[in-house]
Amino acid sequence: MLDINQIQKILPHRYPFLLVDRITEIVEKETIKGFKNISISEPAFQGHFPDHPIYPGVLILEGMAQAGGILALKSSGLSEEEIKNKVIYFMSIDGAKFRSPVKPGDRLDYEIGVIKLRKNLIVLDAKAYVDGVLVSQAELKAMTVDK
Repeated sequence: MLDINQIQKILPHRYPFLLVDRITEIVEKETIKGFKNISISEPAFQGHFPDHPIYPGVLILEGMAQAGGILALKSSGLSEEEIKNKVIYFMSIDGAKFRSPVKPGDRLDYEIGVIKLRKNLIVLDAKAYVDGVLVSQAELKAMTVDK
């Protein structure tokens, strides 16, 4: 399990673009589970949409990508010091689907599994759920590079 302070030691993202609140489970080179609590105070809700707030699909994808980035870096075999000098670049997002809207008050649960893992390349099966219902999915491909 990783709390927000541990997550910030791995990912370079910060408010308002850090979209993972906690990692609840990680099996290096296999899977990661985590979540983001969706609050009405999210900056995106100021314009998406003021009278009918819906969490943007691109931010759901980004949250899944950030969780996947944590999995990639934790699976890399690098030390904490070496991880500080790395960043994950997403190369493609394939088959993205949005099945149900995500609203303020929801807890967005990320479940990410490894499809392929090579030295600096990872392909992930990414899914996001609210209350056990699949709300989004995609295949993500990323590369670990020096900052």
